[in-house]
Amino acid sequence: MNQNSNTNDDTIDLKELFFSLIAQWKVIALCVILSLICALLYLRVTTPVYSTDAMVQVEDGKSAASSALMGQLKDVAGGMGAKSPADAEIEILNSRLVLGKVIQDLNLDIQIKDTDDTFFRKLISKDKTQLSYSAKAVHYQNNQANLSILKFEVPQYYLDKELVIQFIDQNKFNLSYKEQTIFKGTLNQLNKSQDSKGIWNIQINSSYPFKQDITVTKLSLPSAVKVLQTSYAVAEKGKMTGVIGLSLTGNNQEHITQVLNHILTIYHEQNIERKTLESKQTLGFLDQQLPELKKQLEESEIKFNKFREQYNTVDVTQESELMLKQNVELEKMRIELKQKQAEYSAKYTPDHPLMTEINAQLAAISKKSTELGQAIKRLPETQRLYLQLYRDVKVNTELYTELLNSYQQLKIVKAGEIGNVRVIDTAIEPVKPIKPRKLIVLILSIFVGGFIGVLIALLRNMLSSGIKDSSRIENELDLPVYATVPRSPIQESRVQLLKKKKSIPILAVKNSEDVAIESLRSIRTTIHFALNKAKNNIIAVSGPAPEIGKSFISTNLAAIFAQGDKKVLLIDADIRRGYLHKYFDRETSPGLTEYLTNQSSIEQCIVQSETVKNLDFLARGKNQGNASEMLSSSRFSELLALLSQQYDHIIIDTPPVLAVTDGIIISQFVGVNLVVARYAKTQMKELELTINRFEQAGTKVNGIILNDVQASLGGNYGYNYAYAYGSSKED
Repeated sequence: MNQNSNTNDDTIDLKELFFSLIAQWKVIALCVILSLICALLYLRVTTPVYSTDAMVQVEDGKSAASSALMGQLKDVAGGMGAKSPADAEIEILNSRLVLGKVIQDLNLDIQIKDTDDTFFRKLISKDKTQLSYSAKAVHYQNNQANLSILKFEVPQYYLDKELVIQFIDQNKFNLSYKEQTIFKGTLNQLNKSQDSKGIWNIQINSSYPFKQDITVTKLSLPSAVKVLQTSYAVAEKGKMTGVIGLSLTGNNQEHITQVLNHILTIYHEQNIERKTLESKQTLGFLDQQLPELKKQLEESEIKFNKFREQYNTVDVTQESELMLKQNVELEKMRIELKQKQAEYSAKYTPDHPLMTEINAQLAAISKKSTELGQAIKRLPETQRLYLQLYRDVKVNTELYTELLNSYQQLKIVKAGEIGNVRVIDTAIEPVKPIKPRKLIVLILSIFVGGFIGVLIALLRNMLSSGIKDSSRIENELDLPVYATVPRSPIQESRVQLLKKKKSIPILAVKNSEDVAIESLRSIRTTIHFALNKAKNNIIAVSGPAPEIGKSFISTNLAAIFAQGDKKVLLIDADIRRGYLHKYFDRETSPGLTEYLTNQSSIEQCIVQSETVKNLDFLARGKNQGNASEMLSSSRFSELLALLSQQYDHIIIDTPPVLAVTDGIIISQFVGVNLVVARYAKTQMKELELTINRFEQAGTKVNGIILNDVQASLGGNYGYNYAYAYGSSKED
């Protein structure tokens, strides 16, 4: 053995790796098929998901004058991290203010599902269930039955809990939770009751009740909002554009279109309502003030007219006229400030600086009015009375006229208010589902299956640490490799035939052109030269462990020698587990053990092959528990010496060397010892121990046969290599 020839080659042979994957194409194909089956099952049970979208534009609420006033400052502010006007509106679109109203209007807080809605039911069932929501009711139906939930108010304790509806008959139903009945009702009518948990208010209509139970869940508002937000998305399109895109996904095209359009309606209504809130506050104030002012105006006119009739006309001095004008102006300012106070109260709290400033101005006006009133009191009685009455008429007339004008203007503003958002695109019913993408799923399943198959093949290749290169045997053990025998499809069926206890055909007879037979045929000359230097014409075929193909090699090698007009005897020396008798369709006895124990003659034990001319066979006989003793006896050596003179070649199939000592015992009586190793299964250490066993017994191993070489070397490459190697040995 050449110890210096051991090398550690860490390089990866891509060609060998490629052909090793080709050799395991069945595993890869199986993974691809299984992956496709899983993909088809997924597509069969998965409900298509559709998506619809809408678009909203948020306009800047500033006037043209303020925009012009800002001028270039707007650009500076935009460059300093100014927020988009759409940011606040996006939060509003995601708020409970909008989504809560939509959930309440369309009864989206009621979830219904079939208790039998399992994977296998989806796989085999043809029934199509439909769930639709409206302002009046939630409708659930399939091909056989239907129901409508018009009202489903439950105590707060049962919110977000799965309640099971059990239909007793055509008119009755029970509501249960955790297999306990908690409510009983009648179909097609409103059912009201109260218990320790709270008030029940349920109405379920059904003309064809379900045979199976139905699970209903009443969601709380936060839970319903979260459920809706899982399929609802709002985002600004672009940067600082003020354009908001909305999308909603779901299994029902009509339903998601209805929900998204209702979201747009609620959002637009609240926006307009918020914009008209100032006008509402001011109009409310004017609605209270106008009737009072009108009444005061009428009363002041009546008093003034009576005074003039009583005293005729009174001349108003310049001082009195000035006081009158000041008094009128102060009263007008007071009313205007009152109006502003009503407007600002809709926006600000009483502690706001603007509200504080208005209150201060009102206090100042009241102080001036008090001082002016005291000055008027110092006028002559008639002049003072005339001035007061004239002032009341004048003030009330102007105030009433001004407030009436403001009232009409606010009415016009409120009627024409459109808000600062504009719905550009409403939701339309989608046509094609967005998922599952059937073609993509199928293509991905092929790739995933192929990847898993390749991964399994590579793992198998890595885990199979057996001998894969004949040159490694020659370099590490310094022994010639007589042949590398490729795997044969007929050889693969050998194990199945053994399990069924049927006869096994000899491959060299059934298909003499098989690549495995060609490989064995190529070593005849090599064995011939080895026999010329050997002490006899006996060839022993052994191996390190079971199931490496010794019997296959022995039988077909014997048939090949016999087909070359040589008289050949094949002996099954594996007394414990030999099965060479199956190749010749006979029983195990009489055989070798019967001859060694003097129970039968050699003529009774040796049979001629019916399928191969010049080939005789000696079966193993019945196992008597002392195989090693019988094989080491002088009778066995005398038998071999006798038969060696009668046959051109004797081939002995021996037991595994590492399992029992029978093969080592037999090796002492033969001229050529061949050791069979199996590709990717036999370990180099096993083969090394086998050679050591022979050396310890004082015998020599002439050569190695590498059996069951798979197509990892590419096509017929294994056959060509074996054939070329055999030719080189002949030379």
